[in-house]
Amino acid sequence: MEYLVVGFFTGLSLILAIGAQNVFVIEQGLKKQHIFLVCLVCSISDLILIFLGIFLFHYFIQYFNPTIELLFNILLIIFLIHFIYTKIKSFNLKVNFNNEVPDISKINIFLKTLGFTYLNPHVYSDTVFFLGNFSKNFIINQKILFGVGASIASFVFFFVIGYLSKYLSQYAQSEKVWKIINIFIISFMSLLTIFVILETIN
Repeated sequence: MEYLVVGFFTGLSLILAIGAQNVFVIEQGLKKQHIFLVCLVCSISDLILIFLGIFLFHYFIQYFNPTIELLFNILLIIFLIHFIYTKIKSFNLKVNFNNEVPDISKINIFLKTLGFTYLNPHVYSDTVFFLGNFSKNFIINQKILFGVGASIASFVFFFVIGYLSKYLSQYAQSEKVWKIINIFIISFMSLLTIFVILETIN
């Protein structure tokens, strides 16, 4: 169960970062345009990519020698440090959700959601690379629990910001609120970085 919780908070820490996909979901919520479809596509896409990363690393870990595993750990540490650095830089970030979004058809919104998801390089670094790499030394049932936890975080997050975006947008532009969110993200990801560094040293 602890791996489910770790997966949930790890996935939540990654997805809380402001990005084009999250802003798009919030805009659709404000416009009340195909909210369920948008949230479902984003959530299922995350689930697919999370388990793709987990099982790719699970399969290839059998062929890793110590040098390759060390390289992946170093890349993971670099990614974490860069992620934390970007969060520190975004302390004063303000987002405007008042842009006009024209009414579009269900198929267009579906394709647009796929574009915001699969054409976004961060979704691959966060799900496939980071979560897959982080869980590579877990046993298979721990990997599954970790992946389920991270996937639940995606479903919860997207549906919350989709359906409560009008309420959340009043606070999302608050510098103070985003500072609190970023402090949580930086603290949690810093603990993960220390964990990976200690694992690499040992």
